[in-house]
Amino acid sequence: MQPLALPAGLPRPALLVLAAGASTRLGRPKQLLPYQGQTLLRRAAETAVAAAQGAPVVVVTGALHEELLPELAGLSVQAVRCPEWEQGMGASLHCGLSALETASPLLSVTILLCDQPHVTPELLRQLHATHTATGQPIVATEYDGVRGVPVLFAQAALPMLRALPPAAGAAQLLRRFPELVAAVPFAEAAVDVDTPEQYAALLAAARTL
Repeated sequence: MQPLALPAGLPRPALLVLAAGASTRLGRPKQLLPYQGQTLLRRAAETAVAAAQGAPVVVVTGALHEELLPELAGLSVQAVRCPEWEQGMGASLHCGLSALETASPLLSVTILLCDQPHVTPELLRQLHATHTATGQPIVATEYDGVRGVPVLFAQAALPMLRALPPAAGAAQLLRRFPELVAAVPFAEAAVDVDTPEQYAALLAAARTL
């Protein structure tokens, strides 16, 4: 497929990578954990860029910023530090949306985290394709019996994101408005890294492949 190139001023799809946390449960920055020759942040950013096909990609940092910038070198992304990152995921979402909307209105935004290493560009494209096919304003990934990130919010649902309290995350909206949500099954999205045990399990699984 050809890269998406929309004239300035027209609504655009976009991707938002959240990487602002301090990884307190892990004890070290999860963004910089190595996995299969890359850090988790580099892997997530490359996945977003591949799925974007020329659309804007913003990476929101917080606890770390300068330390993360080398991991984004050479990628078509904008790194933005959220000064209020400690307030919660909602604060990072607001910061990322503001950065994306500076150039032009958004057609949609797909939100992903940096600690789901099995997320693929194909999954992110499928979220957008499902929105197009169903017309549902929210399309979430489904795994382990829940709906969560990565998740796409179309233009009609963006006011919900903007209205989130700083301490809340997008998952709150998925639970509150299930009738607005279409789902794309992707079991591998259940794998994330919040604790040393989860990181050890991720590395052990990779060694068995």
